[in-house]
Amino acid sequence: MKKMTKMYPLLAFFALTNVAYAQDNPYLPEAKLAPESATAWNVGAGFTQELLHMNVEWVNPYGIAYAKAGVFIDDDYTAGGQVGFRYPYHLTGKDKNGYYIGVYAGHIESKGVDNEYKARLGAGVDLAYVLLSSERISTFSVGIGAGEELKDKSGYVVAETEPRLQFSYTLSIGL
Repeated sequence: MKKMTKMYPLLAFFALTNVAYAQDNPYLPEAKLAPESATAWNVGAGFTQELLHMNVEWVNPYGIAYAKAGVFIDDDYTAGGQVGFRYPYHLTGKDKNGYYIGVYAGHIESKGVDNEYKARLGAGVDLAYVLLSSERISTFSVGIGAGEELKDKSGYVVAETEPRLQFSYTLSIGL
């Protein structure tokens, strides 16, 4: 009987590992963008809240990856940037226009702390409407995210970690 009790866990282990590897993964994203639907590399400009930026976008079969770098339009023109990715959720047109869901991380705002402006880091999710063609990408997005807590020298909290909306528009052309 002792031999059987030692065998059951081993038997269960082998059964579960075989079942786990036998299934195909239904969570892998579907490649929705064909290579001819847009130029792979695009450059452009836009604004994200108070961040005036240049951007680079990479269109791949699974969506659009982007990087933004620019300055906040405040008294000090603090530098800032963001990176993100958008997946085509629901396409509405022949040129792969439609709704894309995405994630972003980077500088979300500039705040005055101790007589100087500091760029505040944060992250979030967004819903974008993308007008995508072989010549250009035009994106309108609304996101929600949160940023790091900022304190001044005396320990007073200047910016709380709380949800905030982020609006963005970019226009890019293919290289």
